This record gives sequence, structure tokens and C-alpha cells, in this order.
Amino acid sequence: MAKIEILIGTTLGGSEYVADELAALLNEAGHECITHLDPSLDSLDTSSLWLLVSATHGAGDLPDNLQPFAKSLMLTMPDLSGVQFALCAIGDSSYDTFCEGPEQLVQLLNDAGAKPFVDKIRIDVQADPVPEEPAIQWLQQWIGKL
Repeated sequence: MAKIEILIGTTLGGSEYVADELAALLNEAGHECITHLDPSLDSLDTSSLWLLVSATHGAGDLPDNLQPFAKSLMLTMPDLSGVQFALCAIGDSSYDTFCEGPEQLVQLLNDAGAKPFVDKIRIDVQADPVPEEPAIQWLQQWIGKL
């Protein structure tokens, strides 16, 4: 059984629906999930897998609820060399900033020493109007590694 910290970046709630579906599957498989809409470095277990489920907002920005977390990472640059993470980015390819918001957070995590656990997924709501479906398929590809 693994412990997973799910960090959700959402503006209109779509990413939260995706995160809820992923958490349900992980819980069914016997894993422990804690979801965070307003994550803080102090509240996250660095021995857990961090699952980032985030949309892009505006001109390639993180949603407002993840901005304080990203700023904290940038200012403190903690040692996260023991952290592994997975990224489920959700965006709209009709924008030239497709999925760029979550990539900013990934760069900060990489700079702090965190490592990707699996390849990221970038879900395009133009091609997949129900983003939960490709997210579940992605999770099913690697849930056995936990």
C-alpha cells in the first residue's frame, strides 16, 4: 500500500473531478490518498508519491489555488530529492499555452530535486471532453508500480 498526496490545481472544478476519480481508483487498489486544494509544504509527506492534477489558467498560468504553493517552492527551494511525482495536466490545445501552467510547478519540483515517477499525461479537452477517461487509462498503466 502506498500513500499518495494529490495536489489539485483547479479554476472551474474540472481538475477536481479528475482527481476524485483517480483517488477512488487508488483507494480501491488499497492505497491511501490525501487530496489538497490548498497544499502547503508543511502539510505534504515527502515520502509519499505526489500526484499533481492541474489545469492551466489564463495565459499559461497555474490555477490561483496552486499559486501560493508554487511561490513557496520558489522562495524556499526545499530539498525534495526524496519526492517522486506524477503529473496529470489538463488543458485546451486551442490555446498556445496548452498545459503550460502545471509545467511551471514541475520545473520547480525538478529544481528542488524531485523526480518523476512516471511519464506525464497532457489531456486535451478538445480531443477528450471527458478528461477523467484518459486520466484513468493513464493511471491504470502504472498503478501496479506502487
